[in-house]
Amino acid sequence: MSAGRWVLHLDMDAFFASAEQLTRPTLAGRPVLVGGLGPRSVVAGASYESRVFGVRSAMPMGQARRRCPHAVTVPPRFVLYQALSEQVMGVLAEAAPVLEPVSVDEAYLEPPALVGAGPDVVERFAVDLRTAVRAATGLPASVGAGSGKQLAKIASELAKPDGYRVVTPEEQAEVLAPLPVRALSGVGPVAETGLHRLGIRTVGALAAMDLRELTGLLGTAVGTELHRLARGVDERPVAPRGAAKQVSAETTFDADLTAMRAVHEAVARITESAHRRLVASGRAARTVTVKVRSADFTTHTRSETAAVGSTDLGALTATAQKLARTAVPEGGVRLIGVSLAGLGDDPPPALFEPPRAVPETVEDAAPEETPVEADRPWRPGDDVRHDEHGHGWVQGAGHGRVTVRFETRSTGPGRARTFPAADPALTRTDPLGSLA
Repeated sequence: MSAGRWVLHLDMDAFFASAEQLTRPTLAGRPVLVGGLGPRSVVAGASYESRVFGVRSAMPMGQARRRCPHAVTVPPRFVLYQALSEQVMGVLAEAAPVLEPVSVDEAYLEPPALVGAGPDVVERFAVDLRTAVRAATGLPASVGAGSGKQLAKIASELAKPDGYRVVTPEEQAEVLAPLPVRALSGVGPVAETGLHRLGIRTVGALAAMDLRELTGLLGTAVGTELHRLARGVDERPVAPRGAAKQVSAETTFDADLTAMRAVHEAVARITESAHRRLVASGRAARTVTVKVRSADFTTHTRSETAAVGSTDLGALTATAQKLARTAVPEGGVRLIGVSLAGLGDDPPPALFEPPRAVPETVEDAAPEETPVEADRPWRPGDDVRHDEHGHGWVQGAGHGRVTVRFETRSTGPGRARTFPAADPALTRTDPLGSLA
């Protein structure tokens, strides 16, 4: 470990839910769940007001709503989260020349200005960093600092919510010792089970193990690394991550799709989602892969690679739909995924050769599915704009009516108004408008 090394880990607090509370002020201070409402949906994000009821991310949405029935549930708006993430990363990039994003809402940094600094200087840096992030985004963040990435991440967890924690070299053993072994990076379910069989449940107990016994259980490389991390020795560098090798999106359906037209429509929506990430990356894709999972959980994949890359949504969608025709098995379709790979910069003008239009005939005896939009154009959580009242979001819809709450980040809680569902003054709009 380098003398005087300080690594910081910044983690946005309940990022998805906090973004919703920021841009929809009526939700501030209320339990919020981000995710779908279908029987197979899971929680993508949960506000701290809902977490006190035992709700957590990745929990089945039905279970979460039973635990917190008064929570407001909204669909995820990833374009909004990405925009806020870019603002956060911009602040961090100004604070340190080398930044290692881990996901849209967390990153490591190792500021050269902190080399050899005392804990009081590091604390002031952490406070200023959190202040800068809130000034740029309006969102809370927690910051942890320690002698390496492992301790910095643990410190940020101890700082939550909306705080900071600096773990000095003198206190790191005391901080690490009582933590469960799962807190260490690299300890997954299998390793955890093996350690529990030996009676090793805490980081302190793991640090006290004989290294030969640990490597005999987990292998030389993993065992040696975990033994070092448990003792606070972490020399892993903070470094920018390599560019992603692919972008992808997938959907698990509330009810199995049994009509080919419904499959084609789903593939188009999923490809569009992956395409947004492709465009945001500034690259083009040569390979399209479609994954289809049947009702009995059997997975089928099909791929096609072109000679040159493409950013053309129509061509990519047509290729994905063609592949889906050959991938769909007998019976229903539970999940569809589309990935775009073979990514390259500066796409040339040549594109995928679009295949023939896919026929919309049903290839089995099941009745054709009707898109949701046909009989219910408005869904709770939709971003909308009204000619007179401005930007808002749908709170409820049905029976030919739609109720919209008109508010953005800057307005404070707004008024709710109800309109005929077919009101021509009401249109869908970009979620980024809620950041105004």
